[in-house]
Amino acid sequence: MDLALVFMVLMGASVLAYVVLDGFDLGVGMLMPAASAQEQSVMVSSIGPFWDANETWLVLGVGILLVAFPLAHGVVLGALYLPVVAMLVGLMFRGVAFELRMKALGWHRELWNWLFWAGSFLASFSQGFMLGRYITGFDRGIGFLLFAMVVGAAVCGGYVLLGATWLVAKTEGDLQRKALAWSRWGLLWVALGVGLVSLATPMVSETVRAKWFDFPRTLALMALPAACLWAGFIVWRSTGRIARREAGRDWQPFAAAVAIFAISFIGLAYSLFPYVVIDKLTIWEAAAHPSSLKVMLAGVLAVLPFIVAYTAISYRVFRGKAKGGLYD
Repeated sequence: MDLALVFMVLMGASVLAYVVLDGFDLGVGMLMPAASAQEQSVMVSSIGPFWDANETWLVLGVGILLVAFPLAHGVVLGALYLPVVAMLVGLMFRGVAFELRMKALGWHRELWNWLFWAGSFLASFSQGFMLGRYITGFDRGIGFLLFAMVVGAAVCGGYVLLGATWLVAKTEGDLQRKALAWSRWGLLWVALGVGLVSLATPMVSETVRAKWFDFPRTLALMALPAACLWAGFIVWRSTGRIARREAGRDWQPFAAAVAIFAISFIGLAYSLFPYVVIDKLTIWEAAAHPSSLKVMLAGVLAVLPFIVAYTAISYRVFRGKAKGGLYD
């Protein structure tokens, strides 16, 4: 068994789960200022039972990076130290604001709502900034820095798409109509982000360029961008149908948004494999000793079923439309 490859798959799956699950509640947090006080109560209720547990996947992914790929952990975290700190500060802001807004009254609650938004935005932008730096191999220069900032803004828009489509599924009435409009706005930002990453990655790496543009051998890979475009079309069409009260299910926009992120993640993983740091460090060069990997694999296989089971049960128990007042 290739343990390095197994851990790479586990780490990738953990990161994708975090991006999708915590992405929607980060998106809901960024949409808070655009809603009324009553709508904000419903929005908080829609994510309240899930958002703490969603961050477990981030802990798992970073933990696997640390113990399974210690050399890569030093390189990646060393290059991204400041944005990682900014992300953690944002996540702490969110946690404190979420708890204290429930006990605050009047303008104090409004203040904590704004801090919840600020924490959500800071965490989301930091993650996008890290992605922009990562796919350019941490190269220095003002152009690379500006690119990372644009990717950070695009990731914020992507999380808004996830959050808005989540609200389409979990709410009704005026708030759902607002969420439908937010979904289309977020879809445009996702298109920008996917386009930028798709253009930049082949430009900074000859390896990636050869993987994608060696025609006709790589022609079958065009199914990935085609599927991503189709998922985007489903988001646009389903939000329009729901707005016009035509046939359609409220969960379709969210499912299609998740598909966009999953397809994009698969494409990025294909582009980078077998590197942990693009063109510099492969997964086998960065992996820990096989004896350590065997011990860690036993631990991950023991813990992972509980995380999956808890996540599935919580989403099952709290299914259906959210109601206001649950966290007031």
